[in-house]
Amino acid sequence: MRIHFIVHESFEAPGAYLAWAALRGHEVSLTKVYRYEPLPESAADFDMLIVMGGPQSPQTTKAECPYFDAAAEIALLQSAMAADKIIIGVCLGAQLLGEAYGATVEHSPEKEIGNFPISLTDAGLADVRLKAFGKGLTVGHWHGDMLGLSKTAQVLAISQGCPRQIVKYSDKHYGFQCHLEFTQDLVANLLAQETDFDQTVRHHKYVQEAELIQGFDYKEMNEKLFSFLDSFNA
Repeated sequence: MRIHFIVHESFEAPGAYLAWAALRGHEVSLTKVYRYEPLPESAADFDMLIVMGGPQSPQTTKAECPYFDAAAEIALLQSAMAADKIIIGVCLGAQLLGEAYGATVEHSPEKEIGNFPISLTDAGLADVRLKAFGKGLTVGHWHGDMLGLSKTAQVLAISQGCPRQIVKYSDKHYGFQCHLEFTQDLVANLLAQETDFDQTVRHHKYVQEAELIQGFDYKEMNEKLFSFLDSFNA
């Protein structure tokens, strides 16, 4: 399978998504947006598109972030949708996928940073791609916004801080507001970008202390992510 990643920042790496692709022997290509690399010209260039996160919003303008072109990424997503490609959106990528479906990004009820449980909805429990998730599990979070819902979208998982953690837009199109790709190295890079983090912890009940985030064992959530991704080859 040919898998293309869109990576918005060096510190928002694909983590376990990239590890899975390498372990399974898939052909991998990347667009590193933060290096001003161009997006794929055509959806014919890949079988699966994985759009990663970033501090930007779908509403961020090029004046605010010159290397990020939300409109161009949404157009690529829509082209991939029309070509019946597999699409996984993560955090910002999930919000962009929602926008491609006509669903506007919204503020989450709570900022979430750290590792907190998600619970599967009835739709999530019925989704065969999530069968390894059980009724829920603890996963990574790093967001203040959440993906929008199209008329046909199904919410598959929720958390106490956010009612849209995993959203299914179609059988091949999934948005993850949460981060199952986290590793200790990845979260160390994310924490390095935070300013006044202790203050953030004090003011938000779903923001964990840095020591708890860095000391977490990410193996289980990575394995669940692998199971989800493997389902597209079943």
